[in-house]
Amino acid sequence: MRILRPLVLGALLAGAFYWYTTHHSGPNPADYIARPSKVELTEAAAPPAFDSEEQTNIEVYRKAMPSVVNITSTAVAFDFFYGPVPQEGQGSGFIIDKEGHILTNYHVIANAREVEVTLHNKKKYRATVIGRDRIHDLAVIQIKAAALVPATLGDSTALVVGQFVYAIGNPFGLSGTMTRGIISSLRPIQTPQGAEIGEAIQTDAAINPGNSGGPLLNSRGEVIGINSMIATGGSNQSAGIGFAIPINSAKAAINDLITMGRVRRPSLGVRTLSIGPEVAQEMALASDYGVLIIEATPGGAAERAGLHGGNQRAYIGNTPIMLGGDLIIAIDGEQIGDQQDLMNAMNKHQAGDTVTVTIFRGKRKMDVKVVLGEMREQA
Repeated sequence: MRILRPLVLGALLAGAFYWYTTHHSGPNPADYIARPSKVELTEAAAPPAFDSEEQTNIEVYRKAMPSVVNITSTAVAFDFFYGPVPQEGQGSGFIIDKEGHILTNYHVIANAREVEVTLHNKKKYRATVIGRDRIHDLAVIQIKAAALVPATLGDSTALVVGQFVYAIGNPFGLSGTMTRGIISSLRPIQTPQGAEIGEAIQTDAAINPGNSGGPLLNSRGEVIGINSMIATGGSNQSAGIGFAIPINSAKAAINDLITMGRVRRPSLGVRTLSIGPEVAQEMALASDYGVLIIEATPGGAAERAGLHGGNQRAYIGNTPIMLGGDLIIAIDGEQIGDQQDLMNAMNKHQAGDTVTVTIFRGKRKMDVKVVLGEMREQA
């Protein structure tokens, strides 16, 4: 008992000390702060007045947002054991008519088993894929819904570097996001499928994964492009360099996508070489600009119209070419200075259209009527 009594007394003292220190931390300094009876804040006297740029931003968003949609696509991949694994992707698009047709990128809905569209009012609809253009990264899907608001499609032929542009979409799934920038450049770019887009719109407006297929707008809220690609530098997010397909290129394809499910891209059926003054002088050509027909595809539009490819082997560096073919200098009266001009001329037409091709055959200038063929996807 004599041994236990000090131990019990020590335990009681330790417990009492612990209880006192944890429940009595001393006086709270806040108890001695003088508190006012009312807090006076400085508040704005009236709602803020927006400046002209802010007002433009607001008007563009209000006009365009009802037409912009979020697209969720579900595809099926297979795991290591060949088991089906659903994969979900997100992108954007915009309504182009009251029948519920929506324009977007091909890569947004590629290989999708199911496609779902969410409108600006959060209503969701199952969508049907109506048409695909894999090479040029375009697609049209359709939903059945009432009171749809189509976007206003602008004109992308008169764009100017430096003008303000606006991107609206669903970056990283953040629906209804708008960013602003300028047109940084107008340049040809190549799609991941290998097709070249002439006069693609380069912009520094922030475009990120999920923006694909959404509209690029001018300051009047008109669609001038379809946001499609970004240069990331390996970071998989915006680096201030994004690209949009010009809306005029898409407008030329919409009718075919909806009525046929594919695009009848026109083709001359030629392989060409761009000609400049130095090359023209070296080859003793009749013009110092144009595209020289190296080869006319057998059975193609050019060969059917009587245009000639080359028949004399020569070399540019180590690359063999055939010289002696017709030199194209204009189509429908518009000068063709290089292969980009030729591609731009083709983008203004559809397969089956008849065009007037102006050529030099030797020193003789000629106009030849050509019925354009159809460029097959595998080409």
